Amino acid sequence: MTASATEYRLGISGMTCAACAMRIEKVLKRLPGVERAEVNLASEEAIVAGSDAVTRPAIQQAVEKAGYGIRADAGSEKTDREAWFLLAGAALTLPLLLPMALELTVGGMWMIDPWIQLALATPVQFGLGLPFYIGAWRALRAFSGNMDLLVALGTSAAFGLSLFMIDNPHHLYFESAAVIIVLVRLGKWLEKRAKKRTLSALSALNALWPAQARVRRDGVESDIPLQQLASGDIAIVRAGERVPADGRISIGDSEIDESLITGESRPRVVAKGDRVIGGSVNGMGAIEIEVAAVGAETTLARIIRMVTAAQGAKAPIQRLADRVSAIFVPVVIAIATITLIGWLLAGAGIETALINAVAVLVIACPCALGLATPAAIMVGVGAGAKRGILIRDAAALETAGGITVVAFDKTGTLTEGKPRIQGIKTTGGDERQALIIATALQTGSTHALADALRQAAEGLVLPQALEARVVAGRGVTARVDRRQYILGTAKMLQENGVDVVTLHDAAANFAADGASVSYLAETAPQPHLIALFAFADRLRPSAASAVAALHDLGVKSLMLTGDNKGAAARIAAELGLDDIRAELLPDDKTHAVDALQAEGAKVAMVGDGVNDAPALAAADLGLAMATGTDVAIETAGIALMRGDPALVPQAIALARATTRKIKENLAWAFVFNLLGIPLAAFGYLSPIIAGGAMALSSVAVITNALTLNRWRPQ
Repeated sequence: MTASATEYRLGISGMTCAACAMRIEKVLKRLPGVERAEVNLASEEAIVAGSDAVTRPAIQQAVEKAGYGIRADAGSEKTDREAWFLLAGAALTLPLLLPMALELTVGGMWMIDPWIQLALATPVQFGLGLPFYIGAWRALRAFSGNMDLLVALGTSAAFGLSLFMIDNPHHLYFESAAVIIVLVRLGKWLEKRAKKRTLSALSALNALWPAQARVRRDGVESDIPLQQLASGDIAIVRAGERVPADGRISIGDSEIDESLITGESRPRVVAKGDRVIGGSVNGMGAIEIEVAAVGAETTLARIIRMVTAAQGAKAPIQRLADRVSAIFVPVVIAIATITLIGWLLAGAGIETALINAVAVLVIACPCALGLATPAAIMVGVGAGAKRGILIRDAAALETAGGITVVAFDKTGTLTEGKPRIQGIKTTGGDERQALIIATALQTGSTHALADALRQAAEGLVLPQALEARVVAGRGVTARVDRRQYILGTAKMLQENGVDVVTLHDAAANFAADGASVSYLAETAPQPHLIALFAFADRLRPSAASAVAALHDLGVKSLMLTGDNKGAAARIAAELGLDDIRAELLPDDKTHAVDALQAEGAKVAMVGDGVNDAPALAAADLGLAMATGTDVAIETAGIALMRGDPALVPQAIALARATTRKIKENLAWAFVFNLLGIPLAAFGYLSPIIAGGAMALSSVAVITNALTLNRWRPQ
């Protein structure tokens, strides 16, 4: 799916249930140019994507026409105001419940004067209950229904019946209407407080930005707002301060705490030339950083965008709840009408029939149904972000839970991706001198093998290499101390008249162990072979435990590599992999994934390089090491913020835990309504009990989702 030209994320006010979210989605999808519209009840946000024809004013107008508004967060002040309204409503309602309490404890018949009941109930009905009437009117105006309509109809019926029968004080239901309103408002207030906790991970990430940055410009140090920081600036970070942006250390060394970004609990030792991430915390040493990325281009900003998008997206399993919610309110009103008529036909009085119909209207609120999936997704995505597992969207989360096979790339995924010299063999000369010449030839190279040579030759005095010429994919030639040398593949040496047969057996032994080989030779004045260098990439320390953890989850593992079969078999045996596919080109990896899927497997591909991108896209789920390339990360459904294979089974385990919570929530919501509506219709639930149960159902769903915050990898 191609990215849309325009995407907006807006807060929505006035939503009370899943039916509201569905109605807003339908309205937004009808706008010209809109390709995708998703409304999340839990986060109270809408994501609208489409062509350049889609504008924010048009979206706002459509939302307002549907009877809702664009939310402007009022923070804790709004929550506090709601709390005071609730306390006032509860204070007026409690006296209405006093006679019932006295009858249960003392016995006898107790009754408050009907006109006093009316005086107490009226402010609750039309003051605390005003939002329900406003929401109901919006729904009716849009020719649809929502929770507000159900509550407004139910409480108005109870209040109106009591007002009609005020001269018969033994059959008044003012307390039922008042208690329903107080309980539903209390449930919504508790729900909002709980929903804030589902966004705790996102809040923690946003809090990582420092307010200011200290920079040196034209030799002068000054503190500037973070928004004024520019690429190329030299930022000064003292001990204990947060790094203001992505960059590389130009002066100093220290330890960097990146735990909230990568999930790695141990500080990382850094020195000149090392990359640092904005938002991380500097340790004991002062450092200077050359800023490479600011604002939206930083790693932290990308993480926040991914977490925000994932928390706002819908999982495929949500479609079932959406379909039910779309027809739920009209069906409930029909059931309530049938209940009313049925009781009347059965010979019950209008009071009994009406109260049972009211109980149906109140118990059937679809709030829990609408919150079941998004609440669990928001908490699950946040829990993953805290541990360095960035889930791109809800579909990836759901897919991850069903993975049966994980295919690993080798280099940079199961291995560190940093070759080291495994051995040196000479034709009779000095190994140290051979290393000096080979490293001199690679002085200006950025190739990984050149880095391995420089690391091995650290501390040695290198001669100057002149007239260096690189042959792509083959090697390098240069003149050192008036002699012409070549460092490269066997084929390159043979093309230059150098016979490598002397070291053939040594090369074969190294290759069998998975090492790659480069030859050093002198080509002038007399061509002859000097030495062989074997390079090997070390396995990541957690690779074996990651494979074992996958097996514990019942997931098979295999490796897709371009290495020879012998080297691949050795690594597979060392790690305990179930299968290997060796000597593969990038396209072959994609074909291997396709073949596994054809066998019925749900495949996750784990990689880090550009050559892994096609296989990542072809797999049911792509997991990219964030230590790799941007192309791999952008292609994958899940980004792993540390180069740690152990994050792969952790991501699958978290996805399964989240999917389990979604199913538990949906089951709770469906069972609650399937049992509650018949009980209310047959007169086994009073409106007061129905109101309390309905309010608590939404809180129960969110509370169940919040238990994911306690999830820990095994």
